[in-house]
Amino acid sequence: MRPLDDIREEYEFLEGDERYRLLIELGRELDDMPDALKTDATLVRGCSAQVWVYPTGEADKLHFLADSNAAITKGIVALVISAVQDKPAEEVAAMDIHEALAPFDLKNQLSSNRTQGVPNMIALVKEHAARIAAA
Repeated sequence: MRPLDDIREEYEFLEGDERYRLLIELGRELDDMPDALKTDATLVRGCSAQVWVYPTGEADKLHFLADSNAAITKGIVALVISAVQDKPAEEVAAMDIHEALAPFDLKNQLSSNRTQGVPNMIALVKEHAARIAAA
């Protein structure tokens, strides 16, 4: 998965439909999430599409598997995951993920139903990181 800064640089040069294509491409780059992990327990609440996030890894290197049944939503999921992927739990727990995603201006670029689950996804990732960091 590409670092968020690299994605942001590319995103800033694009407009409209090109940004949608980039999001779809990012979604395709996510690690495959086995269907067996797509359960009610891994489902992110509040998303208009189905989104699943499954944390793996250790405190020194968190790793997340994620998927969605909608291509653009999956790309948004990929943006969130790229902000935290393979970082230490303590760093992720303290990170302002909303601020990291601010340059993408998702609320103005995408319809509200595509972004409504983002705060819940961020909360899930941060809660997991805080729990692992405190262990």
